[in-house]
Amino acid sequence: MSAEQASAAVQAFIDAFNAQDHVALASSLNYPHVRLARGRFVTIESAGEFAERSRSIEPRLAEEGWHHTVVRALKVLHAGADKVHIALGIDRCREDGEVYNQFDTLWIATLMDGHWGIQFRSSYL
Repeated sequence: MSAEQASAAVQAFIDAFNAQDHVALASSLNYPHVRLARGRFVTIESAGEFAERSRSIEPRLAEEGWHHTVVRALKVLHAGADKVHIALGIDRCREDGEVYNQFDTLWIATLMDGHWGIQFRSSYL
């Protein structure tokens, strides 16, 4: 059951990201939330902090021509009662569906206080 709930947390993140609904996006995570990208760790302590940070990337997404993101591949690597490791293939797409950027990422979903959310993301982007 945990693998399905963790996969649902991934989908909630992607749906909120595509809608650029920053509150829903922040709600799809567990905190502290940690991201490893470009060789550095960033820890975000709260949903409010995450929502504010996610708003700040909108201009960059617009500049690169982003319209939506698609999960190309999702593979549960390990699943326990309260933690699931998930390998993802992510595509960033333009409005016409053209994929202009693909990357692989490892996410860890956790169960905290009855809520499944993404707590760690490691990407090559």
